[in-house]
This record gives sequence, structure tokens and C-alpha cells, in this order.
Amino acid sequence: MSLNPVVRTENLSCSFGGVTALEGISISIEAGDYVCVVGPNGSGKSTLVRTLLGLNDPASGVAELFGVSAKYFSDWSRVGYLPQSLKLFNPVFPATVAEIVGLGLLPLKKIPRRLSDLDNKKIFNILKELDIGGISEKLMGELSGGQQQRVLLARALVNNPELLILDEPTSALDPETRERFYSLVDDINRNRGVTVLLLTHDVGTIGLYASKLLYIDKRVLFFGGFEKFRSSSGISTLLGEYSKSSPHHRH
Repeated sequence: MSLNPVVRTENLSCSFGGVTALEGISISIEAGDYVCVVGPNGSGKSTLVRTLLGLNDPASGVAELFGVSAKYFSDWSRVGYLPQSLKLFNPVFPATVAEIVGLGLLPLKKIPRRLSDLDNKKIFNILKELDIGGISEKLMGELSGGQQQRVLLARALVNNPELLILDEPTSALDPETRERFYSLVDDINRNRGVTVLLLTHDVGTIGLYASKLLYIDKRVLFFGGFEKFRSSSGISTLLGEYSKSSPHHRH
């Protein structure tokens, strides 16, 4: 088993058109961590994720997954990614739940890309685990927002990844559905040992589950446990409503 952190950056900086998006980001995320990433709009949260996924080239510094430079990382079966849902698919696209989840298996297959009986069993098992086995033949456009998010989560998990990256996964969900989704991800983190990196604005709720908080605004303003976050008066002043809504106890 590798001793490398799951995610590591060192003095990572990114810029676009001469404008700095990230500057001097140094973090280390270990196996089993559940890290909540917060920051205002334009703070560089999505830039950080895109750089880790190898979609952006750093201006300087290091970005690694499992000890390998993100630019050259190729073992994507170890990573599950759930982008912002509203940008991911056309709700009227005529695909069933099982077919959408199966898309998570295709990129790792050689041409012709076809699903085997073992693949279909993986799809069935992950749908059952996420309690959506009964809607496998429904069209995505027929589902509620919460059901759609579970399907997209199943697509990210079907390859049994070691790292799960979620980009604002609950932004379109009502509070009750959001709470259930966070609880579900918490179960995945605890019971399957999947490392979680979750971008959100919802610090008050996610603090019940995440083990660490990363607050960035182009630079790292805070990275550590929630208890330390709540006891930091400087951070509380800086974050305002974020700190006021933070819960006092984790599950």
C-alpha cells in the first residue's frame, strides 16, 4: 500500500490570462480523510479541482494524486468525480439509470467498449447500495433532483474508487434531500474508506460529517479540523456567517 498522500499540492499556483486564480497552495490529504472545500465565488475552488484532474496546467508548483503528478496521472479507476450536476447531462436524454451508471465503466475499457456480465453486476450492486435499485430502468428525466444526484454518485462510485471528488453536488437540492445526500457520502467515507474531497458553500451542514475544512480564497486561509476552525477567532471573523452556522458536534 502506498505511503503517499492521496492528494498533495506544494506551492501550487495557477493563472489565466495573467490573472491569478491560485497562489501558493500547499495541502496534503491522507487516505480516509473527508475534506470540505469552501470559499467565495471566484476563490479558485474549481480551479484546484480541475488542476488535480489534469485539466489545467499549473503556472508553478506541484499537484499530485497518489504520488504522481496530476499532469501525468493515468490510473483514473482510482478516482470518482461528480461535477456540478446541472452541467453534466441533458435531462431529456433517453438514457436509463443503469445506462448512466454504466458510463462510469466505459472509459477504462478498450474499443469496442462493451459492458460485461460482471459490469452489469457492479451496476446492480452500487444501485442497491445507494438504495436506488428499484429505479434502474427509469429515464433520468423522470427522477427527482435527489434521485438524480444518487445516480450520478453511483456513476462516480461504480469503479470502486479510492478518491471521490464532488463539485457542489447539493446546490440544486432542498435542505432535507441535501442532508440525506451528505449522510450517504459520510457512510461511503466511513464504511468503504473512500477519501472524499467535497466543494460546497454549505459549511453548517457539512461540518457534521467532514473531518477537515479547507478554506481558500486564491490562497489557503485555513486547513485543518473543524474543532480548530471553530476555536480560531481570526477565522471566525473572516468567515462571518460560515462560522456562525458551523455545528458544535460531529456525528
